[in-house]
Amino acid sequence: MTRGARAQLAEKIAGEVALSDDPGATLRKWRTDFGVAQTELADRLDVSPSVVSDYESGRRDNPGIAVVRRLVVALLDIDEERGGDHIRQHARVLSSGFDSDVVHDLREYSANVPVERVYDAIGAEELHRGGQDTVAGHTVINSIAAITRLSSDEFYQLYGQSTNRALVFTNVTRGESPLVALRVVSPTPNAVILHGLDSDDVWEKAADLARIDDFSLAVTDRDIEDVLDGLRGLP
Repeated sequence: MTRGARAQLAEKIAGEVALSDDPGATLRKWRTDFGVAQTELADRLDVSPSVVSDYESGRRDNPGIAVVRRLVVALLDIDEERGGDHIRQHARVLSSGFDSDVVHDLREYSANVPVERVYDAIGAEELHRGGQDTVAGHTVINSIAAITRLSSDEFYQLYGQSTNRALVFTNVTRGESPLVALRVVSPTPNAVILHGLDSDDVWEKAADLARIDDFSLAVTDRDIEDVLDGLRGLP
């Protein structure tokens, strides 16, 4: 892990907090994203957990630059001591050129992983099996942000190093928009997973499009943090 990646992420977190209309909520978002409990962060800062809680809830005045810096450094230090998984995750997203509100995670695996193993990791139900049985990476995308903000060329960049991957679309209601958007991108990924709904809620044409473009299609309604944790556990 390079020091540059850590510094880049630190600047992003601090900038988001400084510019946020609700700095406390932004701090809470990053703390929970890094999987750090309030008590653990408080111990690192040598303050009581109530101090962290007060900042996040807005009961204390907006934190100044010095406080924000301590909070960011503490989060990054804790993550590095745990192995740096979250720093690497965000570094991959940042280096891909996309904001974290568009791409939640982008990762290449060390080897091909069976599609069933990906499904098991995130509690997904398959609706159609495509022609490929494995993936070598994943990208977790906010579907609304991707569709409304990205060009077709930028959309293709979401594939990372290869189309041999699973695209997980979050913020989905029926799946119509992301699946139609995929029709203008060639080639398509090996697997598409729609997050936030169950099979009864899926657009009735979804499986037909998956069949035409020959990719596996699945759905999962697990909490997004559980999905991200499950995917991060893959090799």
